[in-house]
Amino acid sequence: SDCCWQPIVAPEMEFSLPKRCEDPDFPLQPPIGRSGRPETGRQSFSIEAANEFDPLFEDVYDWCELQELDLDTLIHEDGTAQMEINFRHGDALSLADQILVFKRTMREAALKHDVAATFMAKPMTGEPGSAMHLHQSIIDIATGKNVFSNEDGTMSQLFLNHIGGLQKFIPELLPLFAPNVNSFRRFLPDTSAPVNVEWGEENRTVGLRVPDAGPQNRRVENRLPGADANPYLAIAASLLCGYIGMVEGHNPSAPVVGRGYERRNLRLPLTIEDALERMENSKTIEKYLGQKFITGYVAVKRAEHENFKRVISSWEREFLLFAV
Repeated sequence: SDCCWQPIVAPEMEFSLPKRCEDPDFPLQPPIGRSGRPETGRQSFSIEAANEFDPLFEDVYDWCELQELDLDTLIHEDGTAQMEINFRHGDALSLADQILVFKRTMREAALKHDVAATFMAKPMTGEPGSAMHLHQSIIDIATGKNVFSNEDGTMSQLFLNHIGGLQKFIPELLPLFAPNVNSFRRFLPDTSAPVNVEWGEENRTVGLRVPDAGPQNRRVENRLPGADANPYLAIAASLLCGYIGMVEGHNPSAPVVGRGYERRNLRLPLTIEDALERMENSKTIEKYLGQKFITGYVAVKRAEHENFKRVISSWEREFLLFAV
């Protein structure tokens, strides 16, 4: 029964280290590393690229240790001055706390070393966005076993239902994973972020990746939340989607083999307006989260979006000033 299920999560946080910039109208620039050269992109997992910021990361590790944050590894990601920090798996609430403290710590360390740290979903034009990937699994408290695997090591029905729940309900809870207008810039075509809730084994082109980790560590990685999402709400929402799938018995689609970017049938709302409307009209989500929370959250996000629309962008000045 579900009374003895305990979720285990392991977040991965991506972020960027642009030059400090006082003028918000000015696009962000790559920082200068120890070598005196500007940072360049496409250096996934490069040790040298991460070493450019050694003094900064030494401070980050020291400060995180003092605060008892359970960091695992730090790697250089695909984008210019884009990094990723992985947390060790553990209790969901504890990890949401750790993410919040880590973000603050990272920003402070960056300022000390005269760069900026941003967790915006899409801080730089033409560069990959930053995500908060969530690995999640469920253990049976009585036995300590992962309920996602059968005795013979195969995928359990509960695991498939968990994925089915993520597929069905992430599109209805998207504003908790992509809370800002900037969040949706990660989901444009030809960016590295998946824009679907397809699933597949060891497949990074789908929104829901199943790592090849063995039966006891079987888990699903939700690759849709942005680094800008509230960690408490995003983790709770991700676990809720899977939970509804398990208790209501939702079955997943067939897993994707090969590229999932082109898939069109399991797409997400592509604007914050569409996403808010979808969340507002979901009877299932209302049942689990309550009308008050949904009304309040949607109202706040609509007010923020209205403020965004009052600001005239450089694109409008560039393409419309003399052309219309």
